[in-house]
Amino acid sequence: MRTLTQFVVYLVIALIAIVLGVILGDYAPWYFAWVVGTVMLVLVAAAGGAWLDTQDEEATRGRS
Repeated sequence: MRTLTQFVVYLVIALIAIVLGVILGDYAPWYFAWVVGTVMLVLVAAAGGAWLDTQDEEATRGRS
């Protein structure tokens, strides 16, 4: 049952992606680049925040 549920979810995601690609037409590459760029920006910001937090914890441990 779990496999069937995953299949249906992935099928719905694929259908949404296809419909969006057809609707967007010529502008699809621009929107794709915008979405990928936004996701990368968020991931880099999260990684920088995690790195800063780790450095802060190490500095705090060093003072103790």
